[in-house]
This record gives sequence, C-alpha cells and structure tokens, in this order.
Amino acid sequence: MIKLGIFGNPVEHSKSPLMQNSALKSLGIDGYYDKYLLLDGSQIKKEFLNLGLEGANITVPHKEDAFKNADEIRGIAQKIGAVNTYVKENNKVIAYNTDGLGFIKAIEEFGDIKNALILGAGGTARAIAVALKDANIEVTIINRSRKGRLEFFEELGCKCYTIEELSSSVTQSLSTSVPLIINTTSAGLKDDYLPIPKELLVTLMKNAQFAFDCIYGKITPFLALAKEMDLRYKDGKDMLLFQGVLALELFIKQPIPPTTIEEMDRCLK
Repeated sequence: MIKLGIFGNPVEHSKSPLMQNSALKSLGIDGYYDKYLLLDGSQIKKEFLNLGLEGANITVPHKEDAFKNADEIRGIAQKIGAVNTYVKENNKVIAYNTDGLGFIKAIEEFGDIKNALILGAGGTARAIAVALKDANIEVTIINRSRKGRLEFFEELGCKCYTIEELSSSVTQSLSTSVPLIINTTSAGLKDDYLPIPKELLVTLMKNAQFAFDCIYGKITPFLALAKEMDLRYKDGKDMLLFQGVLALELFIKQPIPPTTIEEMDRCLK
C-alpha cells in the first residue's frame, strides 16, 4: 500500500486528498492520501519520514522550508528555491515543484499573454514567476515589503516594487500594460482581506483583462473585485488539478490517463 499526503498550515480546507484518492481508486492502486497539519516547517523532512510516506505535497507556508530540507532538488525547483512535492527514493527525500507548470496549464484559456503582475513573493509566486519567464512572459512583482524576498525576482529579471515604492506614474503604467493580475498571497483564504490596498488594486484592474487567484474553492475578495470590474477571472482549481496530476505521476511513476484526470477534476467542483 502506498501512503501519500499533504503538509500545510492551514490544511483542513485542502481538497487534495479527495482528488488524489479518487485518482488512486480510478487507477486501481492500493494507496491512501491524507492531510497533515504541520506547525514547524523546519521539521517537514523528519515528519515525512516518520509518517512513512512515499510521496507528499507541500502547501503554504512550508514550500521554502521543504526546499531547504530535501536531500535532492530536481527540475525547475532548482531555479525556484521552493518545492511543493516530496518523493521518497532509496530512503532519500527528492523534491520537485509542479506549481509553475500547473499554473501555465491553468491559464491556457486566457490566450497569448505577454505581461503579468504577481501579488506576493512567497514560494508559489516564485514558481509562477519562473514558469512565466520560461514562457517569455514579462513579470512584475508587488509585495508588501522587501524583507529579503524581492532579490530572487530581481535576479530573475522581474520588475519589483513594494507598495510604498509604487508612484502614481508607475501604477498608471502598470495599469495600461499588464493584462493578467495574479494573487499568490493568502489574503482571502481565512479572512476578507485584499492582497494590496483596494484603491491600488482598482487602479491596476482598470485596464486589465484577467485575474487569477491561487486560492481555490471560493470567491475571494480579490476575485469579487475582479468580477465587479468585469475582468475574466479564475480561482486556483485548475492549477491545483494540474499540479496534482504532475505530482501523482511522480508518486506512482506512470502517466495519468485523461479519464483519471476527469475524475480528479470532478472532485474539485
């Protein structure tokens, strides 16, 4: 029996167990996927091994700690500096990041995007920024503070601002040149907050076309504002689906057929 799971804080809201357990059943694999509340991210590798897991997903706020604690980092995760997937291989913890590619798949329906604005500078923002840059999309980052976070994005070639650094001219320029605004913060997950002040967000959304919130399963204040301003919007359901498909392929070391992906998708509706 294969034992899988997800670590996070909070994690009680996660639909990953429902999605992944349906996939295991569809594939006829003897296994179970559970969720684990983890308070101290520095203990993630120890907990992963103590629980006897073969694979795990990692959600906020532990993606960077998971990167630091892994025995080996593979693929795009090496550039991101944050991981969302652990796989046990020969008693070693191998780490990957499927968030970025999952995001790119989720926004395919938006068409040909040339510029994107990311709100937040955590592990999910890193994954999305790297994936967007790899797709030749220009990226701007807005974060509430620097605190050692924006250097990564500046080295990646992104334009970076704190809220305090945004002059009216810069804000106006962004509002006319960025069609896609992405919220990667936890604002709206357990509260009614916006990721940045409302007046600033309204200005940025005035000429935008699309809004994407990595939070899934609810209309967050960010998406509610996007709807009010007639933007086409999506929550993070499809990103969750596609990153989950990629992670499951790493767990079971085989491709996931379309019929199973459809089963996974139905669990998220």
